Amino acid sequence: MPVQKNEPKMPTAAKQDRKPWKKKSPIEIVLEQGEKLKAEIAEMEKELSAKKRQLQKFEEVRKVFES
Repeated sequence: MPVQKNEPKMPTAAKQDRKPWKKKSPIEIVLEQGEKLKAEIAEMEKELSAKKRQLQKFEEVRKVFES
């Protein structure tokens, strides 16, 4: 006899909570992508500055060890 599996079904209420899809114009798409890139660049710059500070600390420690 085949074993029946109880597969969890998605509740229908979850489907109703979603926002209706709204078509965007090409201008809106380009502007949105530009904003995403700006945010990504800002995050990368933060990470880079943190790594530069870390490198500076390592350089200071290296100077202490060399002397």
